[in-house]
Amino acid sequence: MRLIDSHCHLDGAKFAQDLDAVLARAAEAGVEHMLAIGTGDGPPDLSCAVRLAERYPQFSATVGVHPHDAAKVVPETYSDLRTLGQHHKVVALGEIGLDYHYDFSPRDVQKEVFVQQLRIARELDLPIVIHTREAWSDTIAVLKEHWNGPGIFHCFTGDADQARQALDLGFHLAFGGVITFKTAETMREAARITPAERLLTETDAPYLAPIPWRGKRNEPSFITETVKTLAAVRGTTPDAIAETASANFEGLCLRPRNWNRYTGGSHAN
Repeated sequence: MRLIDSHCHLDGAKFAQDLDAVLARAAEAGVEHMLAIGTGDGPPDLSCAVRLAERYPQFSATVGVHPHDAAKVVPETYSDLRTLGQHHKVVALGEIGLDYHYDFSPRDVQKEVFVQQLRIARELDLPIVIHTREAWSDTIAVLKEHWNGPGIFHCFTGDADQARQALDLGFHLAFGGVITFKTAETMREAARITPAERLLTETDAPYLAPIPWRGKRNEPSFITETVKTLAAVRGTTPDAIAETASANFEGLCLRPRNWNRYTGGSHAN
């Protein structure tokens, strides 16, 4: 299988001691490409994924401020995002959005930072990677008002109605290890109704490992279990899921950038 992990966090301490071994297992499993998510510990350091992608050719990168870290944003943060967003390895802006589960940042601040990052993504012609938790209605409302471009709902755990709302806005849905959980039937129904051309696979490593590794550190090689479950749900083969999801990612995130008013040039990979 030719696999792409469209969302992983491999820059942190949980992989500091054995990253090369993790990447070797990923390659053995057929994972050819990984999207490193560049939110890290939040501002001022926004380049963690870029550094990883510069070191390893099998990575591309995002930059962005996670809603947890919205309160750390200062005016220079947006300038840094614009600069990093032009790096040749950066293919999306994210993960961005709203998270009302922990409220680590005030909700009004989360919304403002979300909107500002949508503007930057539009300037740089970058797709966006959405994080939403217990904030579905507000997330959809912000997107309807401020976004009309491509993007990914990462680690989609919603039901079929929510899937349709995201799909109607033009988004791809990325499914991870949670879809293998016994309690995830509503999510499996969402996966059933997702058009093939909007389907993506991810791990969110080191989080949310699939069965049979649930509760352990997740890693890109484990994506094979998610692919197997998606194949069973959709009545097809793991190879077909892997190929479709890989082609979708390439079309969405590895496409040439259009000319835009901010850079005065194109952003191509």
